[in-house]
Amino acid sequence: MFSVAGLLEVAGLTLSLALGLVVGYRLRGKNVHKVEGLIFGSILALIFSLGFSIGSNSELLAVMPSVWFNALVLLAMALFFSVVCAKLAMKLVKI
Repeated sequence: MFSVAGLLEVAGLTLSLALGLVVGYRLRGKNVHKVEGLIFGSILALIFSLGFSIGSNSELLAVMPSVWFNALVLLAMALFFSVVCAKLAMKLVKI
């Protein structure tokens, strides 16, 4: 069953995405070099926090050796189909 806290998290993420879309729409075509640095810094902070979260979770680290092969296969398939779909899209658009 859904919890109120879970729904609030989803609502917060959805609102954040919608706000980002609106701001991006308003700023399109403008010089946003300062924003690009902020975005890059935010992505680095998110990647660091993800690594910290994984590294501090002993249960997750215990099952990592048994999961790595599945993760590798999923990564390879995602990469393969991304390239295939991008090539198909380029042919359809004639780029």
